[in-house]
Amino acid sequence: MKIAITGLGRMGSQIARKLAEDNHEVIAHNRSHGPIEEATKYGAIPAYDKQSVINSFNGQQVILWIMLPAEVIDSELDSWLEILPKGSIVIDGGNSDYRGDRKRSFKVTEAGSTMLDIGTSGGVWGVVNGFSMMIGGDETAYQTIKSALDTLAMPKGGHQYFGDPGSGHYVKMVHNAIEYGMMESLAEGYRMLQDGPYKNIKMSDAGYIWQQSSVVTSWLNDLTWQAVTENPNLDGISGIVAESGEARWTLETAKEIGIKLPSIQAAFDVRLASQKGGINIATKLLAAMRNKFGGHDINGQK
Repeated sequence: MKIAITGLGRMGSQIARKLAEDNHEVIAHNRSHGPIEEATKYGAIPAYDKQSVINSFNGQQVILWIMLPAEVIDSELDSWLEILPKGSIVIDGGNSDYRGDRKRSFKVTEAGSTMLDIGTSGGVWGVVNGFSMMIGGDETAYQTIKSALDTLAMPKGGHQYFGDPGSGHYVKMVHNAIEYGMMESLAEGYRMLQDGPYKNIKMSDAGYIWQQSSVVTSWLNDLTWQAVTENPNLDGISGIVAESGEARWTLETAKEIGIKLPSIQAAFDVRLASQKGGINIATKLLAAMRNKFGGHDINGQK
């Protein structure tokens, strides 16, 4: 399948690479040229401006995967719609706010094309383990790109279609809100080991045994164990933890429909407090976890 990826950041570059290595024809586009040059090393076709992306399809159906932050998706989409030919498929694979997806989908439909919102999880490990993809929008477009999604899912990931525009991003948003709560619980537990009444307990030893078929065995615990094994004192980590927006949007939606989410709210509040000086070993562990699974900055950047 011929597919263009625009936005070759942490996740976009992994998606482009995984597709190219499975013999999909990948057109790589990015605002800065460095990531494009890197993409050519694994077989992607470089495109240094938007029109070059379109030209690379040589009249074939354009399939454009946008992998950009939520704050720029609307302006980027408008820019692409000025040049995309009718019949194109536009994919928003970033962590966009689902509440804007219906408007974006309508705009694409009005321009004669179709749109999918794909919430993508797997972090920087997705290229090895496979990505988990949650999909909403046009079902025909979903069927059209299935071969690419199958590649991205290999060997242990998957993809699931949920229906109406925004539903994919909604499921991913809730996923990330759950992630906040799980991470906070693990971080607090490890803090109890470090700051509790027994002074000779090594966090790395406890993390190891918890990972041996206990009830809390998980990828997140494995990453936490790795972090405390590699850096027992969590040196060089400020403990400031960023919030990417999705737990905030989940809490806003829950309030609108009258659902209380106390665990997710508490986890969200801890991150906000860390940005105002409320740091401790638990917030350092949160930052370490984010770095391990997503490559996020260790000291509070998104």
